[in-house]
Amino acid sequence: MDEQQAEEGNGRRVMLALGSGGARGYAHIGVIEELEARGYEIVALSGCSMGALVAGAYAAGQLSAYRDWVCRLDYFDVLRLVDITWSPMGAMKASKVMSKLEELVGDSLIEDLRVPVTTVATDLTRQREVWFQSGPLLQAVRASIAVPGVITPVYRGSQVLVDGGLLNPLPVMPAVEARADFLMAVNATAQTSRPISLDAMLPPDEAAEERAREEARDQSGSVDFEGWMQGVKGATKRLFDGFGSGEGDDHEQGQQERDQHAWGRLDMMLASFDIAQGAIANYRLAGYPPDVLVKIPKTVCGAYEFHRAEALIRLGRHLAKEALDKRERDLGT
Repeated sequence: MDEQQAEEGNGRRVMLALGSGGARGYAHIGVIEELEARGYEIVALSGCSMGALVAGAYAAGQLSAYRDWVCRLDYFDVLRLVDITWSPMGAMKASKVMSKLEELVGDSLIEDLRVPVTTVATDLTRQREVWFQSGPLLQAVRASIAVPGVITPVYRGSQVLVDGGLLNPLPVMPAVEARADFLMAVNATAQTSRPISLDAMLPPDEAAEERAREEARDQSGSVDFEGWMQGVKGATKRLFDGFGSGEGDDHEQGQQERDQHAWGRLDMMLASFDIAQGAIANYRLAGYPPDVLVKIPKTVCGAYEFHRAEALIRLGRHLAKEALDKRERDLGT
């Protein structure tokens, strides 16, 4: 930081870059909470995918309401939010989630938000990043979360917009010119030498609470999970088989085997996308290293375990505390 910035902000003005990572992106909320609890001022944000959603909600002044909502979602509430479509461009529309976000932020324009925000998407037509720094916030977020083949893309003119994580899962570059005392980045696809569970990373008392919540979820059977799962499997089968009705579709056993095969391919595609994002994020960080980096290991939960919001928010706050404690020790503050 330069002397003028230190004098103006007392070293507490932060530019925040929030990465993709699906449900692990809930940890971004905890990071923001820890920054605010310590009196830091977030002067600008950039975000990709789930990071774009959290950044947008914060800049619109609705992060607390969004947090309250996601923390009330249980396992089956999350299933109800999944809206299956028969489109060959993706198995889900994300319209239910976006409707909730619209309730919170309305028709907000990015340029009118209280804090500058940049969200990142990928244009499949031109094969390049697209930065949203103006225009409708909802469209910017929706484009950034459109996981290829899973969530349908956004069409804007000749552009076909999908998840920014395809090219830039941790958008540090938009932060370079921000007038801040330091840059903090949250990598929610961090790679580790061995798998690390969410329980292992939380303080013991919080880990015990999360185990109790998971046990309670496992005992719940009030929703037709099997019916929902068959619907998703049917959607993914059509996605991969091109709406074909292959020979033997009238035989139930053969149909189930094909559905399972399609579902396995979807799992593999999602896992591959997750691995690629982690590797790309590392390259981005090497080129533009932040002053403070919070790492959320990708093994702490699956990318679509959105029912674990409370524990992931706590994890984000815990890891942010450790990172900021180190920075403050190093600065002698």
